[in-house]
Amino acid sequence: MKENFDRLMQEQMKKVEKGTPLLLHSCCAPCSSACLERLKDVFQVTVLYYNPNIDEEKEYEKRKAEQIRFLRETGWAEILDCDHDAQAFIEMARGLENEPERGARCYACYALRLGKTAQMAKEKGFSWFGTTLTLSPHKNAEWLNEIGQKVGGRYEVNYLFSDFKKQGGYYRSIDLSKEYNLYRQDFCGCKFSKR
Repeated sequence: MKENFDRLMQEQMKKVEKGTPLLLHSCCAPCSSACLERLKDVFQVTVLYYNPNIDEEKEYEKRKAEQIRFLRETGWAEILDCDHDAQAFIEMARGLENEPERGARCYACYALRLGKTAQMAKEKGFSWFGTTLTLSPHKNAEWLNEIGQKVGGRYEVNYLFSDFKKQGGYYRSIDLSKEYNLYRQDFCGCKFSKR
């Protein structure tokens, strides 16, 4: 039977003291919108914008600018920006270039981004971390939660289980994107997903 990660998150959130710091990896402003709406009243959220998978510098900067604008307009979280480390993704994808979408390359990409988030959470003193990636119907929530739990254990930081697409989360992100006029991209960002 599949694990209900949304239920697990709700159980975790009931036990967390209000205002507990959470480092939330975000892939983009639209995905972060519905996630932050659910988390902001429990956690003191800082968004980590770490997305080395985004191929083009112009696209990367456009998405980052939207993330920053959204956070400024809502006040729902602070931002912790990372440099565009495209080389990290290129090295990670070596040998996986011909993998299909949602295959081994995507798993490795999830691990790259969540590993960095857990590492940053540990270094910056966050007791919790999570990701917005589970909002997308195109992302594998089981893999993401498996990886998150694993890297959380490695860095000794609590991982917030999630499946943000549940309870209408994905559709809520569409509504919030319209409300805040957010740029919604139609590919994950990597050159392989463009194909």
